[in-house]
Amino acid sequence: MGFSLRRSAYGDLRGWSEDSVDRAFVAFRRSARQAISVGPYRTGRIGAGHEDFRPAFAAAAETGNQHLDAGAARRFFETWFLPYAITLDDGGSGLVTGFYEPVVEVRATPDARHVHPFLRPPLSLIKVLDPANPPTGIPEGFAFCMRDGETWRICPDRGAIETGALAGQGLEIAYAAEKADVFFAHVQGAARLDFGDGTRTRITYAAKSGHPFTGIGRLLVDRGEIPLGEISMQSIRSWLAAHPLQADGLMRENRSYIFFREAPVDDESLGPVAAAKVPLEPGRSMAVDRTIHTFGTPFFVSAPDLKDFAAARPFARLMIAQDTGSAILGPARGDLFTGSGDSAGDLAGAIRNHASFTILLPKIFDASRLARHG
Repeated sequence: MGFSLRRSAYGDLRGWSEDSVDRAFVAFRRSARQAISVGPYRTGRIGAGHEDFRPAFAAAAETGNQHLDAGAARRFFETWFLPYAITLDDGGSGLVTGFYEPVVEVRATPDARHVHPFLRPPLSLIKVLDPANPPTGIPEGFAFCMRDGETWRICPDRGAIETGALAGQGLEIAYAAEKADVFFAHVQGAARLDFGDGTRTRITYAAKSGHPFTGIGRLLVDRGEIPLGEISMQSIRSWLAAHPLQADGLMRENRSYIFFREAPVDDESLGPVAAAKVPLEPGRSMAVDRTIHTFGTPFFVSAPDLKDFAAARPFARLMIAQDTGSAILGPARGDLFTGSGDSAGDLAGAIRNHASFTILLPKIFDASRLARHG
């Protein structure tokens, strides 16, 4: 998808002065500390890399745990970054969707109700170093496969795993009562698990089967089951509940299967640690196409038909690139993290809106490199 970047001005960003960007700064500071103390993020195709971000990262980190109010946070971004509007060559608009962290009732061992497991990755599952040139017998594009000695094989898909292909390996983390809860945790890539006795833990993405992701919402639209204008996580869940004999078959058409690792819930107010290796900030973290964009990059996203999460005005917010996803493709495509729990899920599930994206790039970045991107 071809696109270009056009220099803009903060005064031209409708909603910029009204947005309370203090929590966006906190999210940015987490990425800054991660990049400085652990290691730089991979540079996206636009070309703004760690050396370009280093001065802004250092300035953010130097604030320690100091709270910057909205005005001070806004001045920080205006000091260190310049805005560039992302324009698609085909004249189309960008798109935002939403994601969240489900809270799922589980048990540590199966009982009469709780029979659908969340699984850890099997020991023989390994990451394919170059999916474009996979081992012999593995389809191109598969990011994971199984290895037994010198033998490579495709990992079982969703249907095979659900019918016992990996049973007996001790992979089970916990058991849910509803298969749809497990399925949507796979789609979101994380969940909080409530064991019903006051114990809570978090599971986050660890690996996947390697099979291509298939969105069941698109299948339902294509088959005339749900009108395009009504498709949402809620409408998909309602369809699954109303069609129990067809639900398993539909979910198994998404052959991709997600494996999890356990993690503590250190801060109830934050989301899981995601691809950028920092906890997600509700309402301020966004998943992007990491082949194009560098984690830690700020974006001002405007979606006039989407209501702001907290204010009585259209959505116009500073978001920080801190996650990615297999369905998040293109330069003007964002997945907005709404938080944890049912209310966050209701909010995320209803988001599918046209949007404009303005990327904030470090002032020291060489603007002459901002040619058209094909």
